[in-house]
Amino acid sequence: MTPEKPPAAHPPPPYVPGHGLLAGRTAVVTAAAGTGIGGATARRLLEEGADVVLSDAHARRLKETETALAAEFGARRVAAQPCDVTDEAQVTALFDYVERRHRRLDVVVNNAGLGGTADLVEMTDEQWAAVLDVTLNGTFRCTRAALRRMRAAGTGGAVVNNASVVGWRAQRGQAHYAAAKAGVMALTRCAAVEAAAYGVRVNAVSPSLAVHPHLAKVADEALLAALTAREAFGRSAEPWEVANVIVFLASDYASYMTGEVVPVSSQHA
Repeated sequence: MTPEKPPAAHPPPPYVPGHGLLAGRTAVVTAAAGTGIGGATARRLLEEGADVVLSDAHARRLKETETALAAEFGARRVAAQPCDVTDEAQVTALFDYVERRHRRLDVVVNNAGLGGTADLVEMTDEQWAAVLDVTLNGTFRCTRAALRRMRAAGTGGAVVNNASVVGWRAQRGQAHYAAAKAGVMALTRCAAVEAAAYGVRVNAVSPSLAVHPHLAKVADEALLAALTAREAFGRSAEPWEVANVIVFLASDYASYMTGEVVPVSSQHA
């Protein structure tokens, strides 16, 4: 049987301009420093009119990102607060900062996650716990903090979590990451049921492969090539293509969507 040829690569579409979908809103994005989905989401939120509080555990990269975005969009609309989502005190400090600065909280994007590769029989308790604590527990901590404040404010809001197709599909060496992302999906659905009572929507995106310079530098080149070959478009997603869907879920265009996990993927197998 002749092996199936990988699809020919189609270039990304033109970058979509902002349409003011989130004008007047305040948004928080975790793991927003750098070139990945978090950074792309922060930019897209700003382009759609939101004021954005950036957060990341890496203080130097966070400051660089804040400086660059503030120069482009204005210091009034861009702020940063370091936060390690594995530390409850830092999560509380992040949301307290947003409350002091903006007096409102409309959108929270839980993007923080930690990967790694290890076969299950070789995986240590420490490797398992580290991935789960950032990716699942961190999403839990930030969602809990956000919903407490949104419930008290009584003005609604939207939480968007970053899951992964690995939460649905098996991939060798990813048991910890897959378990964490599947947990994010379940957390999203359960939180949505509770949050609906006070007008807050909770959804998630589930990307397949979004390559950016940092990932390309640390990931195995052969693995990235193999994953790319599974994509129907013959290429990975641009981080901003994932950010577009996050912005949609955060906006009023998704007003009747909650508890949903939306694939941002062209994988065919």
